[in-house]
Amino acid sequence: MRRIEALAHLVELTEHDPLVVTCAATSRELASLADRDNHLYLLDSMGLVGSVATGLAIAVDGSDVRKVIGIEGDGSLLMNPNVLPTGGYLAPDRLLMVLLDNRVYGSTAGLPTYADRVDLGALAAASGWTVGTADDEASLRAEFARLAETPGPALLHVRIEAGNAADIAKLLVDPVSITLRFTAWLTARLPRPAA
Repeated sequence: MRRIEALAHLVELTEHDPLVVTCAATSRELASLADRDNHLYLLDSMGLVGSVATGLAIAVDGSDVRKVIGIEGDGSLLMNPNVLPTGGYLAPDRLLMVLLDNRVYGSTAGLPTYADRVDLGALAAASGWTVGTADDEASLRAEFARLAETPGPALLHVRIEAGNAADIAKLLVDPVSITLRFTAWLTARLPRPAA
């Protein structure tokens, strides 16, 4: 399964969830499939999906939000692996990170990451996350459904093929506009404070 195929399934599964998406090829490919108000693309912010998603998961506690979904790549997660022990320690109930692991830096000519020798799913499990694995459509959908109903931080480790989708346009949207759009979408779903 390639990244674009995994993202196509995730688009179907996350229509009503806040979705925090890693930079570069992942954001571009997701936006080419569906560019929605619930998508927060972290352009030029490699390694921060786990941090942003963890904070949002804490912020939406007590709301009707099922889970805050983070879509991360192995290269990006390796830029900031501290998000795993931090998420495990803080243990927000509404956090689900989907790790699309192709074992390369997909946006920089496919240079290898450490993911061939470092099991990022095992690192998450050791940090207190509930971990599921997937390598095809059926297991991705089944594990996503299971982890979306599991309390506490969860990580879906999806092994994918290396390679970017062809002819995907750059995502040339002002990051401030993306943030404002996402904030308005999320705020409308949170309970209003009592006056």
